[in-house]
Amino acid sequence: MKNGDGAMEYWSAALHHSTTPIRQSFMNQALLDKIESEQFRKNPAQFAVGDTVRVHTKVVEGDKERIQIFSGVVIGRRGRGLNETFTVRRISYGEGVERVFPVHSPRVEKVEVERQGRTRRAKLTYLRKRLGKGATLVKEKEGRLAEEAETPEPEAKAKLEPVAKV
Repeated sequence: MKNGDGAMEYWSAALHHSTTPIRQSFMNQALLDKIESEQFRKNPAQFAVGDTVRVHTKVVEGDKERIQIFSGVVIGRRGRGLNETFTVRRISYGEGVERVFPVHSPRVEKVEVERQGRTRRAKLTYLRKRLGKGATLVKEKEGRLAEEAETPEPEAKAKLEPVAKV
């Protein structure tokens, strides 16, 4: 190639061929989405990060199949579509145990929400560093909110007003 000879032809050929894979990958993605849509769970469980859940999973041991329950706090969700997963953490015999479950897996029979937590984070990885009751911080907040809601207002006002001495 002499000073710039053929450079125009090279780049025009490269640009021409680069559009074909884009169209092809778009068509492949549409095909994958159609195949994946058959694998989706009809009614996935509605839960959020911070909720305490019980996950019922099918476990196959030899020729027998049984249901195993893993309960804990949801510390994160990730992915989209069939690749969507959630992580559940619990303390077992003083040791933290985490399991990652696919949302649309046929091995996950059902997800029960025991208690709803109120969080301000998408991932609760800070619970890994906490020990004892500090690891159940999400539960404590929800318990306090429920107690406040049960307190009737007239009693609350009576507590706040000073009692006059006679």
